Amino acid sequence: MMDLPVLQQFNPLSNLNLGKSIANALNNSPLLPLGGLKPFIGAGVYAIYFKSADPNAFYHAYSVVNQPTCEHPIYVGKAIPPGGRKGIDFAAETQGTALFKRLGEHAASIKDATNLHLSDFWCRFLCLDSIWIPLGETLMISQYAPLWNIYMDGFGNHDPGSGRRHQKRSDWDMIHPGRAWAAKLVPQDPDAVQQLQQRLASVLNNLS
Repeated sequence: MMDLPVLQQFNPLSNLNLGKSIANALNNSPLLPLGGLKPFIGAGVYAIYFKSADPNAFYHAYSVVNQPTCEHPIYVGKAIPPGGRKGIDFAAETQGTALFKRLGEHAASIKDATNLHLSDFWCRFLCLDSIWIPLGETLMISQYAPLWNIYMDGFGNHDPGSGRRHQKRSDWDMIHPGRAWAAKLVPQDPDAVQQLQQRLASVLNNLS
């Protein structure tokens, strides 16, 4: 008997396909200005996009690929409800304003940066049961390799506190200075910053 090919079965409940479902739902959610959000209740995943009319903007490559609609996020993240990190399941009405609060923190960071304009940033978000939040974030990052997730760390950082001022500033804070607490941290070596700038330029040049 001839050897017959064995076809792979489709599993709609596999992590990959569940993640794709979440990513598709996020991509089909409304695109909103990051700086103009109104308070709402919910936790979940979100994507932040750069889209500017300025051809000289540092992230102009993202403006090009995000025409006519934003499909390439510069950052993807998650907002887990209180207790979610301990594995507690919360109904939507008990999730608090986790997503709104997290997006507000990101808006404040961008507003503080001396070389960014909050009006150039947009967002989408999707409220989820807490069990699906990490899966959605992981797949979105894997699919789009957002610049601020993969190639430059620190955008989502918080103030480490006065007892940790010996820490070095993050990549993001070296490229986009302005956060008051980050200015109190130890700056990176100039050579390291130069290498970072070259790496970012290379990624942006190859963005498609």
